[in-house]
Formats: sequence, structure tokens, C-alpha cells
Amino acid sequence: MGYYSSLSLSVSGKIVRVFALLPLLLLSLAPTPCQGEEKPFETKGPIVINSTSLTADNKAHTALFEGSVTARTDNGTISSDSMLVSYAEGGNVTRIDAKGHVRLVRGDRVITSEEATYFADDEKVIFTGDPRATEGGNVVSGTKMTYLMKEDRSIVENPKVFIENKKTK
Repeated sequence: MGYYSSLSLSVSGKIVRVFALLPLLLLSLAPTPCQGEEKPFETKGPIVINSTSLTADNKAHTALFEGSVTARTDNGTISSDSMLVSYAEGGNVTRIDAKGHVRLVRGDRVITSEEATYFADDEKVIFTGDPRATEGGNVVSGTKMTYLMKEDRSIVENPKVFIENKKTK
């Protein structure tokens, strides 16, 4: 289900290298094409997280990034005011909670909300607090957006959808 990838943490100008299991953070409503046996949401290469501060609690198995948090991978970027990463005894990420001005950018798709939670066991992401997804001129908003990664399926509560009609000549 997982694999180990390099995670570079840049905190206050210092870079710390850590190894951790980290599927694509809070991923997106836009799947990446699958090739062969690859999972569409696996992250290749390093994940670089920049923040103002990092508080790691090995007993609680958490890492709290605060202050202009930005996590970049080859597949996209997510930013928020704070990001709490919870992990199991062996280092596998179990949950990620992003809070405050959450913004996920993946290609030309942008998802914003006040909070987003990634659940590794269920492979799902829940966006709350005025979630809004845009791609080109298309917009989907609601009170809660749930993305089920395994099924490549989204559930939007109280949806409001604007679809841009493309003119043909």
C-alpha cells in the first residue's frame, strides 16, 4: 500500500532530511493517469515542506508544521496555515490535517477550503469550510467535498456547479 520516499523539510532556512511514508498530501480531485501497476496517487521523488516552525512529538507520533506551510511534490502543491501529520509506530503516515487557507494546486485544477483532512487507511480526503474546486471556467462548491481516491469518485454536499460551455466554430 505504501512506499518510502525522501522528505525534505525546510524550517527557518535549515533543511532537515527525513525518511517517511507519505502518499501525495491531500491530493486532489484530479487523478493522475495510471500506468501499468502504478497507483495513480503515488508520489515519486522528494516532498519538500517549508514552514515557519516544526514541532515533532515522537511519543504522540505527530509532526506539526506551522506558519505559511507549503508542501511541494512533482504532482502538485498544497499550502495552509498549519499542517499536522500523524504517523504510526513504523513511520507510515496515517492522517494529515491542514487548517487555515488550504489551497491545493495540481495542474490547472485548484481546490480551496478552510480545512482538509487526509485519511491514509481509507485513502480519502475531506475538504470543509467553504470548499471550492476550479478548473478553467468550471467551478464546484459545497459545504463538504469528499474525494475517495481508490474509487476516483467525489461526493459534494449541497453542491453548486458552474460549467463553462465551450463555443465551437
